[in-house]
Amino acid sequence: MATTLSRAICLSILIGSVVRAAGGLGQDPAPEPARPTFSTESDLVVLHVTVFDRHGDPVPQLNQGVFHIVEDGTPQTISMFSGEDAPVAVGLVVDNSSSMITRRAMVMAGVMAFAETSKPDDQAFTIVFNEDVRRALPPTVGFTSNATLLQASIAALPPGGKTAVHDAVIAGLDHLDTAETQKHVLVVLSDGEDNASRQSEDEMLRRAERSNALIYTVSTARLDTSVGNERLLKKLAHGTGGELYTPRTERDVIAAFADIAGKIRRGYTLGYVPTHSAHDGTYRKLIVRALVPGMRPPVVHVRDGYLSPLHPDER
Repeated sequence: MATTLSRAICLSILIGSVVRAAGGLGQDPAPEPARPTFSTESDLVVLHVTVFDRHGDPVPQLNQGVFHIVEDGTPQTISMFSGEDAPVAVGLVVDNSSSMITRRAMVMAGVMAFAETSKPDDQAFTIVFNEDVRRALPPTVGFTSNATLLQASIAALPPGGKTAVHDAVIAGLDHLDTAETQKHVLVVLSDGEDNASRQSEDEMLRRAERSNALIYTVSTARLDTSVGNERLLKKLAHGTGGELYTPRTERDVIAAFADIAGKIRRGYTLGYVPTHSAHDGTYRKLIVRALVPGMRPPVVHVRDGYLSPLHPDER
């Protein structure tokens, strides 16, 4: 069943930095978008958008008037707008299998760089997995903004065993559904190789498509052995509007986590009620532009569309 968000279809679109012509932690160009399904009691569509100039720098302090939304070729009227930093619910899903033994220091350095950006209103949690998937915070703590607690929760379990990436991602998305904040992000660190999941790759990808979460993936495959499944990590990230990072050194890992932490903070929130009001389960193509006087058209990153909710009688 699609994720139900109170009073809104929430397309959580926190957009990464503009794809540069070269390098930048090995990010790949954005592929065709996935088609997530959301159900709701209201027709309000909420988009989280980030805007970059032609140099890849974020463009701050834009007002509502510069944004234009087109759904299936029809202009829409923006009825909700915010340019303020909002609290984020974020899950760190960290591979702790045998392949991570030699990468332990790099992983902890990256997690520390990310955890230290937490703000008091954020809701964060950790999942550590090998063939077993564990929520690593204490059982009575669903979420925290305490950086020390986040780091300690990942460091507590020694690496070893097989790898259940599919199961871990699904568990992370399920827990994100319990968060109270509107922005949902999952950060997955792994080499992508799965040899122990009970659930299939297709089941994981379908669960991601139904979620409103933006997923970033950090591949450890190139850190030493070049063994892993970056194809899976790329598909998972790009299918939700996120990015794949392919660091080669500890410095790159730290930079990747720091970059992700910065990206989930930036952006604008736009909301509109579609002129096409039918609840028919069809795919709605979205185009969002920002037209700033005196400035070359900036780059707007946003998921390209969504599946409209079905009428309850048609589900």
